[in-house]
Amino acid sequence: MSSAIYPGSFDPVTYGHFDIIQRAAKAFEHLTVSVLNNKVKSPLFSVEERVRMLEEVCKDIPNVTIDSFSGLLADYARKKHTDVIIRGLRAITDFEYELQMAQTNRKLVDHVDTVFLTTSLEYAYLSSTTVKEVAAFGGDITQFVPPCVAKKIYAKFQQREP
Repeated sequence: MSSAIYPGSFDPVTYGHFDIIQRAAKAFEHLTVSVLNNKVKSPLFSVEERVRMLEEVCKDIPNVTIDSFSGLLADYARKKHTDVIIRGLRAITDFEYELQMAQTNRKLVDHVDTVFLTTSLEYAYLSSTTVKEVAAFGGDITQFVPPCVAKKIYAKFQQREP
């Protein structure tokens, strides 16, 4: 059975992420979308909240499961018995970083390959950081994220206001 992992912070999940999820789910029999618990970053949402958002967004894609992990992606792929990592690319700057990571993962676990999917043009500009910045200033983010995610983002920023 062909399976792949699509790892990321997903803080929050955007339509760009969802585009990659849908396309990867068509290419593989099973796709695990996994939220990285990155202790270096200060995310807007907890790992658990991001997992729940992804579960809601992906509920209609039967071959997708949502998980979380911490530590090295190569170790996680080995633990999951998965040989393919999916990464989305928006621009050449993404490629430079992602190529280094793919080569590092391949060095750590020699049977793990990385498959790059270029983001659809309509989402090439989009990032989670941009979504959070627009929301922080009260802008309309409904064109960037699914409705259930937009609602949670707006709620978070209302909680953060003094």
